[in-house]
Amino acid sequence: MAASLLLSAAIATLFITSPSSAFVSYPEKYASVKSTLPMAKDDGEIITSTRRGFMDHVATTTAAVAGVSSVWMQPTPALAYGLNKANDKLASFGLPALSNVPNGYSALAEIYGKGANRSPLLVAFGFPLDWVVTLPSQDVNGEDGTIQVGEYAKGDTATFFVVPNEGKVENIQEKDAAFFKSAIIAAISQKSNNVYQDFKVTKIEPYTADNGKYMLVDFKYTLLTGAGFEVERKGVASVTSAGNGVQLLWAASIAARYKNKTEGQLRSIVQTFRCYGEGLNFSADLRPAMEF
Repeated sequence: MAASLLLSAAIATLFITSPSSAFVSYPEKYASVKSTLPMAKDDGEIITSTRRGFMDHVATTTAAVAGVSSVWMQPTPALAYGLNKANDKLASFGLPALSNVPNGYSALAEIYGKGANRSPLLVAFGFPLDWVVTLPSQDVNGEDGTIQVGEYAKGDTATFFVVPNEGKVENIQEKDAAFFKSAIIAAISQKSNNVYQDFKVTKIEPYTADNGKYMLVDFKYTLLTGAGFEVERKGVASVTSAGNGVQLLWAASIAARYKNKTEGQLRSIVQTFRCYGEGLNFSADLRPAMEF
């Protein structure tokens, strides 16, 4: 028990003190976040508060175990998420509602690429009600960061990623294992001080959802953190090709948690993932530089 508490404290402390070098490529700039579970509505809607409230809670819990004294994060605007709102957003583009979202989950449908430096995409997926949501930030230089949800103190995350230097793939299901290995390695190592080793794709499975082709990819790796820890991680990703590139939503957790608790949860998240680009009019959602 003592060892477990120390590991949990170390994990939480690692996230708090250096989120950009913790378990994932945490966005350098972020713009949203979460509510507490008691604020959840019956339809899976959550009224998000700020990262400060979440971080204060994590800091208090961690301090009791590991002696962390205080943490401060810049408050951000409140946002609302929910399955109904996500489906309304999809419907506004003439797209089908999210299907197979488990009970007790919320959902989002957000535009990735509002800045002039990125190609816009509509990204949607479900996630547990009490997970934190992070969105890309906008400034005069364009857009930075990504769409991510997670229970960060425990190392459970799901992150949207656009594979660099990949064009449109007409049939993602015809790609070989090496393609998916390269794509996921790029995702787990993006903007991070962490080093990974022993990466392995363990299973690849095609599936079709809402007329889109996807590949479900199981993987595992060992994370060598900036704090000197070696953390075994397992995860699953959904890979597709929308617009003019290749995109994926990857979800992972500590290997022990994946085996005993999170595997079904993470699979549910990535299997609700939908990504759209072709034929959609994003003009109302884009943000010209002159707005800043």
